[in-house]
Amino acid sequence: MYLRSKKWSVRKRPRRTNWFNVAVLLLLIAAVLYLNQFVLPTVAMPFIPTPTPTVSAATYIQQAEAYFAEGKMLQAIQAYEQALRSEPTNVSIYLALARVQIFAGQAEAAQQSAENALLLSPNNALAHAMQAWALDFQGKSLEAEASIKRALELDDQNALVHAIYAEILVDSYVNGVGTYEGLLKAIEESRLALTLDPNALETHRARAYVLENTTNYEEAVAEYQAAIAINPNIPDLHIGLGRCYRLLQVYDKAIEEFTRANALNPADPMPDLLISRTYASIGEYAKAIQYAETAVRDDPTNTALHGNLGVLYYRNFMWAEAVEQLKLVVSGGATEDNRPIRPIPLSNDVRVAEYYYTYGLVLARLNRCGEALPIAKQIIESIPANTTAMENAQKIQQICLQGLATPGPAGNTPVPNATFTPAP
Repeated sequence: MYLRSKKWSVRKRPRRTNWFNVAVLLLLIAAVLYLNQFVLPTVAMPFIPTPTPTVSAATYIQQAEAYFAEGKMLQAIQAYEQALRSEPTNVSIYLALARVQIFAGQAEAAQQSAENALLLSPNNALAHAMQAWALDFQGKSLEAEASIKRALELDDQNALVHAIYAEILVDSYVNGVGTYEGLLKAIEESRLALTLDPNALETHRARAYVLENTTNYEEAVAEYQAAIAINPNIPDLHIGLGRCYRLLQVYDKAIEEFTRANALNPADPMPDLLISRTYASIGEYAKAIQYAETAVRDDPTNTALHGNLGVLYYRNFMWAEAVEQLKLVVSGGATEDNRPIRPIPLSNDVRVAEYYYTYGLVLARLNRCGEALPIAKQIIESIPANTTAMENAQKIQQICLQGLATPGPAGNTPVPNATFTPAP
């Protein structure tokens, strides 16, 4: 039997197309495609960092060079460090960074930058030279000389290498490590450096430094001025020029140069220290004390700055204040925030000897001879060849033994017939 009813037929009749639905579907597809292609790429997705454009190392280097030309050492250092993040294996960036760090007074950091360059390029003459320069600024004369000689072995025609060698030889002689022959060698090296590159800032600086330390101050002034003409915004050059003016007793120009250095790097206590000593040289102790106090605020853990301030207090008859500062040199102490101030051992250094005999003198004048006489004894036993220190040690004994110390109520009355010979 066959079922022929339409109800049970397995064959379906085709449906008519609904063109309205098709049109809606096409519109939806078009909308999705539009959103995906044009809208979504411009919308920041949550929790996904927005991409930032990458700055090339060359751009940071240009910024660093511009900062250096303007005397903005810290900004130049930061720019070079950014360049290294882009190109961490670029030796030349490490060397440029070390150079700026040296001029900024960051010798230890400069040594690290030079050593990083040497790890990448062990036979790079400039890397050895920068390492030597950084070591020299830390007072490590012997290590510095070994490094600079290696640089010369690698490149004996590099003006910067010879300039740095000249400075190292001078510092070795001044520090008592080098010989007089070494000082003569420094003169030759500075001349050679200038011949190899008469337009480099460092060659003029080195020549000026050699001339300054061989007492050719007027010639040194000319060389410092030549270096400043290349870059007028480096504090170190103005400090050097100011030192020469001070030694030539052209005090107004000395103070002018130190002030320029101070404006370029206000955080550095050295310009304030030198301004204070210059004012002291012409007897203006009130101004000298003002700058000496500023220097201490800039670097309160620097014991020598306390010594300088103590000497100036003494010369201005501020004896109680002088004792407080000079005691830090002899015995050490701490800052207000408990950072250590380390004592300076007595030595034949002109400044250190001055701190000690001034401390002894002020104690004697305050009738504190139980503390003053051991200072005099220490000077006589330790540095008998220092004529100035010996004279003042004997004066300490004289004040105490003859009972000449007669301070007034404030302890600031000068003693008749007492002598004092300041360090230059």
